[in-house]
Amino acid sequence: MKVTSVKGTNDYLPSEVELRDYLQSTILNIYKENGFEHIVTPAIEDMENLDKSDGGENLNLIFEILKRGDKLTKAINNAVASGDAPAHYKELCDLGLRYDLTLPLSRYYANNKEKLTLPAKFIQMDRVYRAERPQKGRLREFVQCDIDIIGSESNDSEVELILTTTKALDAIGMKNYKVKINDRRILRNCLKGFGFKEEDLDSVCITFDKMDKIGSSGVAEELKAKSFDETAVEKFVAFLEKGDYSLDYVKTLVEDKAPIESVETIIAHVDKLKKIDYDIVFDLSLVRGQGYYTGTVFEVESIDFKGAIAGGGRYDNLIGKFLNQDIPAVGFSIGFERIYTILMEHGTELECRAKRMAVMYEEGNVEGAYAAAEKVRAKGIAASIFVKPKKLGKFLDKLANEGYTGFVDVEKETEKEF
Repeated sequence: MKVTSVKGTNDYLPSEVELRDYLQSTILNIYKENGFEHIVTPAIEDMENLDKSDGGENLNLIFEILKRGDKLTKAINNAVASGDAPAHYKELCDLGLRYDLTLPLSRYYANNKEKLTLPAKFIQMDRVYRAERPQKGRLREFVQCDIDIIGSESNDSEVELILTTTKALDAIGMKNYKVKINDRRILRNCLKGFGFKEEDLDSVCITFDKMDKIGSSGVAEELKAKSFDETAVEKFVAFLEKGDYSLDYVKTLVEDKAPIESVETIIAHVDKLKKIDYDIVFDLSLVRGQGYYTGTVFEVESIDFKGAIAGGGRYDNLIGKFLNQDIPAVGFSIGFERIYTILMEHGTELECRAKRMAVMYEEGNVEGAYAAAEKVRAKGIAASIFVKPKKLGKFLDKLANEGYTGFVDVEKETEKEF
């Protein structure tokens, strides 16, 4: 049998779990202090919900779960009888693992709306699953830390999410980052102005989202390969090469000024209210991969570590898929695994590492050991009992390396710190 974890998943040592627990509890406390409420949703969702969630490329990364028992047998027989079994593979699956926490939240609200008051402010901190090709920074099982506001159309919600998320990042020691913000409606209005058809906009946005990786020439090549109108492509590429993505310039390109004014308002409010040193900047190239975003999108980019550490946006239509009634919603998610990896690689020391003592005793004296441990615990210090090994010094060294702060010798009635 294999002893290693499945590719794309990790086992975590006690010291690693201690850091993960510290980060999650710190983030959770900040979220709660700012008025958000913690909820829990299942890891398993109905495949119909997942398929219709507009999750962009994530829809290709869903872990699907086969039907069980007679239902599976019947589905297999039907597929074989059709003579085209591969085309009917989806008929074999009725459930799947969630690829993010937004779709489950939307279903949760639709299912519990009678018990909830709008606007509702939620926290979700849990594992999600994507059938990624495992590599550094790409896991199949990972944790997301989300806050969402449901039921408010006001861009005050975006302001609140940005301020709360940056507070949480600051509390766990993340510094030197910038918040990038855009509104998908601005980009779509620009693209229509260049001559792209409405039905082509999503595909153009997907290509534009690769701008930082392939450059303007790469964007041009990909758009031409998709056989879009050449004049529209030329105008768009000329805009990219001009390099002026400022709000003032973009405002001259579109008739609908409302999305631009919304972004300007959000930036102004965040700049005035923030108590942490970071820049919030408009970035027209910010698209975000999920198809369910309808307006504002934002991302926190680490300047030191070159990459996104949080992201989110407004998804005003997703809950409506369940209720046939649009409910405004917007959320922000911290990239927990990215931050955890950064802090682990840079040897972060926990500011609030709890004291932990080892209680050492001679075999046969478990009653004395437990009584001594209880005295230590009464002081608010964690204590674990151990029978004294033959090589006590080496054992104590290992405990010190694992984070123990000292030990008690039961028989000698002594206590020492490492």
